[in-house]
Amino acid sequence: MKFIDEALIRVEAGDGGNGCVSFRREKYIPKGGPDGGDGGDGGDVYLIADENLNTLIDYRFEKRYAAGRGENGRSAGCTGHRGNDITLRVPVGTRAIDNDTQEVIGDLTKHGMKMLVAKGGYHGLGNTRFKSSVNRAPRQKTNGTPGEKRDLLLELMLLADVGMLGLPNAGKSTFIRSVSAAKPKVADYPFTTLVPSLGVARVGADRSFVVADIPGLIEGAAEGAGLGIRFLKHLERCRVLIHLVDIMPIDESDPAHNISVIESELYQYSEKLSEKPTWLVFNKIDTIGEEEAQARAKEIAEQIGWEGGYYLISAATGQNVQQLTRDIMDFIEANPREVEEENKEADEVKFKWDDYHQEAMQNPIEEDDWDDFDDWSEEDEEGVEFVYTR
Repeated sequence: MKFIDEALIRVEAGDGGNGCVSFRREKYIPKGGPDGGDGGDGGDVYLIADENLNTLIDYRFEKRYAAGRGENGRSAGCTGHRGNDITLRVPVGTRAIDNDTQEVIGDLTKHGMKMLVAKGGYHGLGNTRFKSSVNRAPRQKTNGTPGEKRDLLLELMLLADVGMLGLPNAGKSTFIRSVSAAKPKVADYPFTTLVPSLGVARVGADRSFVVADIPGLIEGAAEGAGLGIRFLKHLERCRVLIHLVDIMPIDESDPAHNISVIESELYQYSEKLSEKPTWLVFNKIDTIGEEEAQARAKEIAEQIGWEGGYYLISAATGQNVQQLTRDIMDFIEANPREVEEENKEADEVKFKWDDYHQEAMQNPIEEDDWDDFDDWSEEDEEGVEFVYTR
């Protein structure tokens, strides 16, 4: 299946149903008073995270999703049916953004998480709501409010513990093949990896972490060179980045310069992402002697001013890979993922509708074309009695 990590869709919540102007009509009760019911609320639009999905391809071709409209109120005090909600299933790791305001609505980071993206309109009020001792035959009602409509940008951001950085042909896919059961394509030409891939590295019976491999970066990626930097967003949720460097590039390029290129492109994309913990790993040490590899790695680290430690591995032969994965596992366990809890006020929507309700009661819709001589039952002794003459 084709990997699609972005989709632009339009979601439309249902409008609220209108209130009804109606009067009770029964045998022997010619003037029974108001009995118009309220309308129904409009349906909502939700997103829900589904671990069985791994791409947004379903939303690449079908662009519009609309919830049901609330029914209008009816006579005999009947309230209209609520509009049907719709729930759109998306992969775990999807972020929803309002395309007009660029507001991040929320992230779905766990299976089963549900998020409201468009709120349905509130129901209108029937004329029963407006009866009083001095207005016994009200002909006022209110209409339902429109539902929210949004152009929604869905972005899939892979959930991984470790993200791989490096130039094309640095050995990122080979590394994932060596530490997990994932089998990304490996070849001796640039941009073998065209889409992100995930692998699960198992260090023990119950110890494992997820590695994300993205297409390689080249100089000028921020301006669109190569595959650009559009896949860097998949590293935003990683806890540590592994910067894999070919210690002896086949094109005889300078590894120190290559490291600087990646760091520069990363910084241009996101200053926050460039500040994530980054480990420097020199790969392909099997192509030169171990002593020469150590001397060359030390020289490169001094050239770029690298103050931390670094690793020397060969992803192709597995040399020193096991020690690296154990250290990564220890780091991940010592730095658990921060769970962002969104404490939203449960009554926020309620108060919003209460405000509308009060305004609607003060400014009802008049039904001037109704029979002005239709009045309350004469048997009702409450309030003031009105006598009409021609």
